[in-house]
Amino acid sequence: MFRTPLSLFRTLAIAEAISWTLLIGGLILRATADLAIAVTIGGGIHGFVFLSYGATAILVAKNQRWRAGPTIVAIASAIIPYATIPTEIWLHRSRRLDGPWRLTATSDPRDSAWHDRLMRWFLRRPWMLALLIAAAVVLLFVVLLILGPPGGRE
Repeated sequence: MFRTPLSLFRTLAIAEAISWTLLIGGLILRATADLAIAVTIGGGIHGFVFLSYGATAILVAKNQRWRAGPTIVAIASAIIPYATIPTEIWLHRSRRLDGPWRLTATSDPRDSAWHDRLMRWFLRRPWMLALLIAAAVVLLFVVLLILGPPGGRE
């Protein structure tokens, strides 16, 4: 399904934009129809997709060997509504999303680092990687739910 970093990153960038729509729609429904549950639902979905996008941005940045600048822009774009779409377009046009997953070591000295070897091991086992990332996102999501919404409870 996600045979390239581009396909995974693009999918999550679009999902993040859609989740912003759900959150904003929930806020509008709460303000106009007094439906607070709409924010709870839209905000929950948005929060989960937000964290998933961040994890995806980190994985793709590591695979593509981005420097700090593009990595920070990719992650920070999730904070601004709909900014993940132009960010994905910029990264694609600047060829930062080109190429396959790095499944095998190359002559690049960076490929001998333990974290690169670990990444390649997981990339060769995509279902295990997906489960690990999903578990980490769920755990972080639950912790954040326990801590409460930004700005405190009403």
